[in-house]
Amino acid sequence: MLGSVLLSASRSPRLRQAVTSVPATRTLVERFVAGEQRADAVRTASALVARGLRVTVDHLGEDTTDLATAAAVRTAYLDALASFADAGIAKDVEVSVKLSAVGQALAQDGEAVSLENARAICEAAATVGTTVTFDMEDHTTVDRTLAVVHALRPDFPWVGCVLQTMLRRTEADCRDLSGVGSRVRLVKGAYKEPESVAFQAKADVDRSYVRCLETLMAGQGYPMVASHDPRLVAIAATLAERHGRGRDDYEFQMLYGVRPDEQRRLADDGYRVRVYLPYGTDWYGYFMRRLAERPANVAFLLRALASRG
Repeated sequence: MLGSVLLSASRSPRLRQAVTSVPATRTLVERFVAGEQRADAVRTASALVARGLRVTVDHLGEDTTDLATAAAVRTAYLDALASFADAGIAKDVEVSVKLSAVGQALAQDGEAVSLENARAICEAAATVGTTVTFDMEDHTTVDRTLAVVHALRPDFPWVGCVLQTMLRRTEADCRDLSGVGSRVRLVKGAYKEPESVAFQAKADVDRSYVRCLETLMAGQGYPMVASHDPRLVAIAATLAERHGRGRDDYEFQMLYGVRPDEQRRLADDGYRVRVYLPYGTDWYGYFMRRLAERPANVAFLLRALASRG
């Protein structure tokens, strides 16, 4: 119940203003976000790479409603990719992009604008020797996001996308995206979705995750197992072995600030581990979704709000 309330709050402008104006909130935000500037992302990513981890960097932002902002987000990604190359970490650091941040949600020509910006980011990634994964947002964007991925793959066969196992359609999407070269990040999902399109019970979402894992591990693509659940991590490793995959044939992904000891343990055991590292000033929506996943942190936030002034 609390998780659903927090997911609704992630889209509340009034609560956004209240939370982002409280300096004490930043202490908690820093657990999950590298910082607000590109230099923060480069510094944190470099430290993670030095510890044997890979990274995917997300420039925070979504629901862009004007061309100028979409162009600014594209530029932020191009500059970030150049900075990763300058720091000598580009081969271990890719980027994650929300298409709504680069224009998909624009009232006019949103599809064309987002595809153009996505293509520019992919070209920059190819230049520095890394990859791009397109994040999935709520269920209304799935078809449009997959259309962009399919449009880009002829030129950038390494383009990755995210699939959410809470959605009832995802097993079929996994089958469609299990071919040669396909990169799929499998997540449970962090959006509040209606029962008509999404499983509501955690157990059903978990069972869907395992079924989707089976499809991806049996396929010819590159599964990216995004989960902090020890049981699902163990199941993924078992399925990979059952289907003859070596430890270079898939990877685990976890969020920055969540189970860092487990990230290092898996990396030390020879698994590929990638950390999802967000940065930027527009951290509110991402932060609230992390709270929804871990409501124990809400007490800290409430204390911070109560101490304003």
